[in-house]
Amino acid sequence: MKKSLIKLPFVAIAILGLVLTSSVMFWTGCSDQQESASPTATSQDQAFSKLTENSEAVREVMAVQNQNTARFMEDPNVVGTATGLTDDGRLAIMVYLEKSASTIKGAKQTFAIPRELNGVPVVTQVTGKFKALKSGGGGVSHTAKQTPPIQLGTSGGWRYDLANGYCCGGTLGSLVSKGGSQYILSNYHVLEADIVNGGNSRTANAGDPVIQPGLIDVSCNANNAQNVATLSGLKSLPGTNVDAAIAPVISGMVRTDGSILEIGVIKAGTGVAAFLNQAVKKSGRTSGLTRSTVSGLNATVSITYDNECAGGTAFTKTFTGQIVLKGGRFIQSGDSGSLMVQDVTTAPQAVGLCFAGSSTNGIANPIGQVLSWAGATMVGQ
Repeated sequence: MKKSLIKLPFVAIAILGLVLTSSVMFWTGCSDQQESASPTATSQDQAFSKLTENSEAVREVMAVQNQNTARFMEDPNVVGTATGLTDDGRLAIMVYLEKSASTIKGAKQTFAIPRELNGVPVVTQVTGKFKALKSGGGGVSHTAKQTPPIQLGTSGGWRYDLANGYCCGGTLGSLVSKGGSQYILSNYHVLEADIVNGGNSRTANAGDPVIQPGLIDVSCNANNAQNVATLSGLKSLPGTNVDAAIAPVISGMVRTDGSILEIGVIKAGTGVAAFLNQAVKKSGRTSGLTRSTVSGLNATVSITYDNECAGGTAFTKTFTGQIVLKGGRFIQSGDSGSLMVQDVTTAPQAVGLCFAGSSTNGIANPIGQVLSWAGATMVGQ
């Protein structure tokens, strides 16, 4: 999710992020696991390699999901859908709920959620609302000011990301290459989301500095941080299906191999498609190195965005074709912008760009969609 906030002049951290409406989830992040439990993904890749969005069986379930998603989303308690697996490993339609139906007083559901549709099992899961997060953990600090050239998976953000008595920050996730130049990859809502003068009398513009660490980790004083990149001015939202931003690096300030804290150098190229039960990991500002598995594909979720740090609602965006992760600690407030990769020891490939979650699940843009929007490729070995 996008933002952790510090209220001025105090150093009290709060969660902002992209707040979803009552009919959508607040995404907080994917499941956090210990590094000692770090299996290689080889056996899982082989066992579940057929369960990608291109698999015939998965496409059949996705078709049924897509046919019914709009009807499900008419229910204010439904916050999203996806194609996933039952507890016994059968393909199923996942329906995510803000609350258990028994806890909703006076709410009238549009229709009863069936146990199956066209022979496909339907599984409901209470996740709470979803939101986008930005706000360390692990064996190294992901919030400390680094000696240049810096590694990524670190605290960072727009130099002027403060308004209405708060300052914000997120994760500078990874390095991409476009047109022979290198750029930091993060989220739109981490770097480019301030689109009104509002509480800080300015908007995010191309050429503005991107700092490390983010304002939330330097007591809202940008003079205690360092400029590592500049805004490109490319805004993925509200017009596209990804929450992404790229920022050209300042020469000498970022490692040219794109090394990520506690992950190392990833594999260069266009990344790989997610598949069900795939083991993944990410390195982010707040939770550091965490691990999870893919629990849903083709997810539809809606998120309401702020137009500046601690600002008012700007627009609501419904994303389709997203990746859902197990557990609510994989992406925490401040981890927005983290790169999700295969959970392998050497040269993992990119899988997705983390941007939102809830107390039970995380969500990421598929890396193919992100790179296609940016016209870029991952930097690595």
